[in-house]
Amino acid sequence: MPAGKRVHVVVALILKGDQVLIALRPDHLHQGGLWEFPGGKVDTGEDPAKALAREVEEELAISIVTSKPVFQITHDYSDRSVMLDIWDVTEFSGEPVGNEGQQIAWVSREALNQYAFPEANRPIIEYLQVAV
Repeated sequence: MPAGKRVHVVVALILKGDQVLIALRPDHLHQGGLWEFPGGKVDTGEDPAKALAREVEEELAISIVTSKPVFQITHDYSDRSVMLDIWDVTEFSGEPVGNEGQQIAWVSREALNQYAFPEANRPIIEYLQVAV
């Protein structure tokens, strides 16, 4: 594992029928220029569900109504280690927008392989493509 502590990140799988919402990471961020599922860092001592709600509201200007944790992934990059806390968001209020200027897109689960994602996201894509 790279030096330093593992970064805890919540990830929202925002579903609408067969489509999932993805966002383009800004170029200046770690793994910038790649697509991602919305979410962000969990603050020290913060409840992951609250972090998920906070991040989704900040990034997309929507409020989570119903969500549930599905699995966790740990991944070591050369410069950092992440623990992704994956949540299904099955109900939300509002209409998602790139609230921080980021490009967002609704993509069918089958089409996810056509987008470049960080390596840590591969198991998420596999999950979405086999999930009912």
